[in-house]
Amino acid sequence: MAVTMENAMLKKCIDAGLRMTSQRETIAMALDQSYDHPDAELLYKRANEIDSTISIATIYRTLGIFERAGLVQKVDVGDGKSHYEIARDQHEHLVDTQNGQIHEFKSEELTALLSEIADKMGFELTSHKLEVYGKKHGDVACRCIQIKVY
Repeated sequence: MAVTMENAMLKKCIDAGLRMTSQRETIAMALDQSYDHPDAELLYKRANEIDSTISIATIYRTLGIFERAGLVQKVDVGDGKSHYEIARDQHEHLVDTQNGQIHEFKSEELTALLSEIADKMGFELTSHKLEVYGKKHGDVACRCIQIKVY
């Protein structure tokens, strides 16, 4: 499989020195094509449509490998399942508890506040991960500085 802009995840895997089997390539492609935060079952369904030899066990093993390599990260959306996204620039998640939509956003103010809190506790902030849960006020449009809404 040739590495193109359409499969940037595959390039990340290769750059990380991972041994890429055809099944891992398929899973990387399914992640790359995801415009949401799929759980393992949904990723299995998508990858299995491409390659029917992929098992759910292969999905879990591969996600573990990708996660240990820092290529994917888990996202908790409050439904009891582990959801995954390709690791990228620091951002936050605001989960709408009424419809399950995930709003991704960046906040310089939040990062500054977290740095200040860490400093007061004797730490240097090196990274953070935050999922916030809530519901919108009536029909008011989301005022997040959005990266994406899923």
